[in-house]
Amino acid sequence: MQFDSNTAAVVTGGASGLGRATAEALAAAGIKVAIFDMNAEHGEQVASDIGGLFCKVDITSEDSVLSGFEQARAAHGQERILVHCAQTSRGGQKTVGRNRETGGFKRYSTEDYEYSILGILVASYRLASLSALGMAALDPLEDGERGVITLTASAAAQDAQMGQIGYGSGKAGVNGLVLPMARDLMDLGIRVNSIMPGIFATPPMLGVPPKVLEGLAASVPFPKRLGKPEEFGSLVMELVRNSYFNGQNLRLDGAIRMPPR
Repeated sequence: MQFDSNTAAVVTGGASGLGRATAEALAAAGIKVAIFDMNAEHGEQVASDIGGLFCKVDITSEDSVLSGFEQARAAHGQERILVHCAQTSRGGQKTVGRNRETGGFKRYSTEDYEYSILGILVASYRLASLSALGMAALDPLEDGERGVITLTASAAAQDAQMGQIGYGSGKAGVNGLVLPMARDLMDLGIRVNSIMPGIFATPPMLGVPPKVLEGLAASVPFPKRLGKPEEFGSLVMELVRNSYFNGQNLRLDGAIRMPPR
């Protein structure tokens, strides 16, 4: 995609981790960035650092997302770039497992599963479809391109571990959105892709004990370390620049394949 200082982008989850690195990469390229996040303190700081805009947005609320887009577009104009990194989920339980308190069995509840699907899959559709609705009215660029949408899946979309039933199937659903959405939007010149990050050095991951981090790093075939958030941001920039990337689910994981547990 052609872009310049008038190009606008929206990054969800931009207050930290992969979203922050993406917002920084886009801003470094001269793009106007609006950050959607619930963490106002961190989000405002990142927005200040990159010369962007912070919008407090709950991705599970249609009204909140619509308000965020309205605020971002009033400041920067209609976005041509959407990068959706934010999510909410509940995990850590198997579909059915032992209940140590009762000696019987317990189930990963339908309510927890629904919460994860709403926070991962439904939210991805919400952000992507509402952004595409706005992009559709833009003037076309080279090749008739009007916008590009990048969704965040996970390596767990293809090899989720035990206790990741909600997270894994939600992220697999994100990958499943990509091709039919890219085909739905092809006549409008809007591209759609997803990135499946492996184990990345994001704030939640860096909060685990050092020995656990060492083991995780050693499990990556090469390079034997956690992914750097800026490497995710770099791939986002390539997906923006290279207009022949469309309808793709891309792993970014150092060749790791997760074991069952």
